[in-house]
Amino acid sequence: MLWLHATVFLRVGPIIALFPGFGERSVPVRIKLVLTLAYTAIVAPAVAPGIAVGASPEFNFGWVIVAETAVGLMIGIGLRMFLLALQTAGSMAAQATSLSQILGSAGATPLPAMGHVLTMGGIALAMILHLHVHVAEMIIATYGMFPLGELPDASAASQWGIAQVGGAFSLAFSLAAPFVLISVLYNLTLGIINRAMPQMMVVFVGAPVITAGGMILLCLLAPIMLGIWVAALQGFIFNPFGTR
Repeated sequence: MLWLHATVFLRVGPIIALFPGFGERSVPVRIKLVLTLAYTAIVAPAVAPGIAVGASPEFNFGWVIVAETAVGLMIGIGLRMFLLALQTAGSMAAQATSLSQILGSAGATPLPAMGHVLTMGGIALAMILHLHVHVAEMIIATYGMFPLGELPDASAASQWGIAQVGGAFSLAFSLAAPFVLISVLYNLTLGIINRAMPQMMVVFVGAPVITAGGMILLCLLAPIMLGIWVAALQGFIFNPFGTR
């Protein structure tokens, strides 16, 4: 039982360290350790029938440490990419609507206020939809794809990582696209007005408009943005490595 829980702890630990919500800097390390032990106690009995550790003389705990930590890091980074995508979308939207300097360092992570709103809303929505329960199920399912002590294929892991990074940036731009579009139209309109009336200080007129427009657009689109984000996150949890 000691070997079983120790090996499961190696895979669960990196996941909790990068887990959206639990892995934030504001969460104390002791809380993260307690959560890791709790997930280990949940996962270990479920995977015990399929693995046997410490019994055979060929069991190499040093190699198991490397393999299990690598698998846990892969899963944790995949989950973390979705939170980074939401933060990137908030930064892009704030920059496009001239709101990037409002409360720019309100939290441990230097994000604009719009990014903090989206990030906290996304984490809260994910927890309401039982993300922590589904992740425990996903960890148990990964033992069918990556047995104990088996490292992922380097080529496949690199392609998977590139796809996750590309997908995160694509998701971030998709979420921030309405704000970028409004910003382009706003700047084009200011340019036309400035050409038509050079004596008018269009910046003093347009700055309040884009600021108010960004806030109103955030209120209207935040539920849709978070819904798209949660749907993408659930798709990853149910099929993390793209297998069918």
